[in-house]
Amino acid sequence: MLFFLFLHRSVLIAILPLILAASCLAADPNIYRPNDPLNQAAFQHYYNLDHDAAIQDFEHILARHPNDPFAVNHLLSAIQVRELYRMGAMNTGDYSNDNFIGIAHRPADPAQKQRIKQLVEQAEKLEDAQLARNPNDVDALYARGVTRGQFALYTALIERAWFSALRNAVGARRDHERVLQLDPQYTDAKLVVGAHNYVMGNLSLAVKMAVALVGLSGDKEKGLQYLNDAYHGNGETSVDAGIVLMVFLRREHRYSEALAIAGAVGPRFPRNYLLPLEEANLLHVSGKDAEAEDRYRQVLQNGREGTYGNLHYEIAALGLGDLLRSEKRYQDAAQAYDSVIEVAGADPELLQKANLGAGEMYDQLQKRDLAVKKYEAVVAANSGNAEADRARKRIKDAYRE
Repeated sequence: MLFFLFLHRSVLIAILPLILAASCLAADPNIYRPNDPLNQAAFQHYYNLDHDAAIQDFEHILARHPNDPFAVNHLLSAIQVRELYRMGAMNTGDYSNDNFIGIAHRPADPAQKQRIKQLVEQAEKLEDAQLARNPNDVDALYARGVTRGQFALYTALIERAWFSALRNAVGARRDHERVLQLDPQYTDAKLVVGAHNYVMGNLSLAVKMAVALVGLSGDKEKGLQYLNDAYHGNGETSVDAGIVLMVFLRREHRYSEALAIAGAVGPRFPRNYLLPLEEANLLHVSGKDAEAEDRYRQVLQNGREGTYGNLHYEIAALGLGDLLRSEKRYQDAAQAYDSVIEVAGADPELLQKANLGAGEMYDQLQKRDLAVKKYEAVVAANSGNAEADRARKRIKDAYRE
């Protein structure tokens, strides 16, 4: 049983880099594949989280280049990420530990599941045909690795089929390692290989032994270097590598380097609220709370002014509330949490967390009636999750820090 638990955890860890590097899309208009004038608009839509517009563009590109696996992979990625966002399965906080295996998200749309699987099959058919003609075709190997990575993401987060996801994750890494053997300058392939090396290099000895049974090993420093190479390589994976590298640098407490990436990437995609939000988070953990507060407030203001459209920028209010709470500014923290309520169409899970946070702040301020109303709203929204359990305890006993 102990062995199985270690092996099961190794499955999750082996899949994690593919989750972090979900998109594998291009960043520089000079290196788009296939060469199509619509690519620039498509990728701008994608990274600005306008998935509907990106999908429409990628559909047109694929219609013009039906035999190009890169065109298929780009459409596949956009459709899959849109569905994962709709399901609530792309909250990066869920992946800070292994608990995400038990998190219940909204179910996937059967039509979208079928479309994703159809595109995977279409891409693999094209890639395998190219590799049958030339087993050392680096572009075909790279494209197949991307397809396998996308299918690993699908089987992990949509089908919850962990060992199937592991097979595809390992296949993605193997394809991209082969690309680098054939062409060491093919920096795009360093994203998945680098992310895997970093994650595997951070494992405990026991888990490393379990992971080794499926043929994986890692080197943390090599992983960071590969990700840095991909980020600065100005190729297919430049933006994605920068985002993954930012996450890992935060783990290493190398905050200034992570902030430099956030500052470079964020302004390129002004409708993507997640990038300035991560910058605020980095400022907070690095002890620059005044700057972090300003950044959270700017995200909220941009959201109110319509910069992010219908995207759930209200998550910035939770970050701001948590920051103010850590400074014991309880009234300001309560106001920050309460601001989630003001957002039209706020995400129900974020609203529930905000009500819980506001209730605890009102308890700290000895405003018990307000606190209880907030806790009751938490339970009414969803009586069967951890927030509701915590709220029920607070209804019985006032919260005190």
